[in-house]
Amino acid sequence: MRVSEIYLAGGCFWGVEHLMKQLRGVVDTTVGYANGTTETPTYEQVCTDATGFAETVRVIYDTGRIGLDAILGMFLVAIDPTSLNKQGEDEGTQYRTGIYYTNDADLDIINSKMEELALRYNKPITVEVKPLENFYPAEDYHQDYLDKNPHGYCHLPLEIFEIARRYKKE
Repeated sequence: MRVSEIYLAGGCFWGVEHLMKQLRGVVDTTVGYANGTTETPTYEQVCTDATGFAETVRVIYDTGRIGLDAILGMFLVAIDPTSLNKQGEDEGTQYRTGIYYTNDADLDIINSKMEELALRYNKPITVEVKPLENFYPAEDYHQDYLDKNPHGYCHLPLEIFEIARRYKKE
């Protein structure tokens, strides 16, 4: 198994994590805080908008079972890529959208997906594309939140999870 990683910010990290876990080939996820200015932030600090962090999901995937193109395709369908610092009812800089990469070789795929995305919208795309600067795992109660709380809050439409589950079986 050859694994790779990508970091995805799409509003509240609970739904994005749950979505990624539905995809065949995703072997691990961790919710946390990416690309901010302090060390080991807490959720309360991130919510102040003063730390610069985005709620982000670290996605580890088996490249023999799923490619970055497919992961990004599902992610970009699930978010509103034209909404700045807001997804669903969640608003603030920690809810901005972003794709943060650790492997420069991924940038061609990311840029290609962003170009395709821009063709489908009449408004500017607000998804950040940047190298990962830092990532701190969120508190334990945030990890696998929707598995532990199946009726918990999620800004993503429930249909997107079914689409991901069907994709997993193909």
